[in-house]
Amino acid sequence: MTTDFVIWIGREALTTGFLILLPVLGTGLVVGLMIGIFQATTQINEMTLTFVPKILLVFFVIFLLLPWFLDLLMAFTVEIFNQIVLITH
Repeated sequence: MTTDFVIWIGREALTTGFLILLPVLGTGLVVGLMIGIFQATTQINEMTLTFVPKILLVFFVIFLLLPWFLDLLMAFTVEIFNQIVLITH
């Protein structure tokens, strides 16, 4: 196992994690920003107003994109297993 291989594994793991987390965190960011603007304009400072819509939309995005997330994770896992087989020979 070389240093390039370890760096490749780390880069692929970070890229896969980034691709999975980006839609979820982006949704939370956009919804939080919209609710924050709404609260600033109406001067309503209710904590549940920020939490409930964010958590519902984040769960919806996870549910909607779950097949794509699983496809990414399975492709990464298969690639890692294929590389392990090549290294052990």
